[in-house]
Amino acid sequence: MAKSSDTKQRIQAAARELFAQKGVQATSLQEIADRLGITKPALYYHFSSREELVRSIVQPLIDDGEAFLHEQEARQDVDARTLLAGYFDFHYARRQEIMFILAELNTLVKLGLINLVVAWRDRLASLLFGGEPTLAQATRAVVALGGLQDCTVQFADADPAELRKAAIDAACAALGIG
Repeated sequence: MAKSSDTKQRIQAAARELFAQKGVQATSLQEIADRLGITKPALYYHFSSREELVRSIVQPLIDDGEAFLHEQEARQDVDARTLLAGYFDFHYARRQEIMFILAELNTLVKLGLINLVVAWRDRLASLLFGGEPTLAQATRAVVALGGLQDCTVQFADADPAELRKAAIDAACAALGIG
């Protein structure tokens, strides 16, 4: 007999596949259950709604993002290049999840996750500029952080080390730092 956590993981895997093929809103819980050969009530036992299922898929990314931010905020001195390198590494390791999020922005708005990402960028801008950034600084931070994140998915075929250096250098240039 399958353990509950095994079944949850199987449901999440099937949901990821179907969401990637059809989108979240076009995928029914019945289709996910059918893909796994389980009943819809069995699926509901593990996830009470499609939104709960989506949140369970993106929650590890959210938890890891919070952990990254807490680690950066706990530092005595923040080195911008080191912070940007960590930010790049965080996103590069999670490219697949980032692609899912980008493809499902409407669903993620409903779950309140877009506001979370904006708040993360605000926190990172404060770390980069040592307090409350000016509008010019905040704008540079959005360009640097958003561009750095986008590079991790835009250039999927690039050499990772070369991409990392180029993206961090570009982010530093956007921030006006060496």
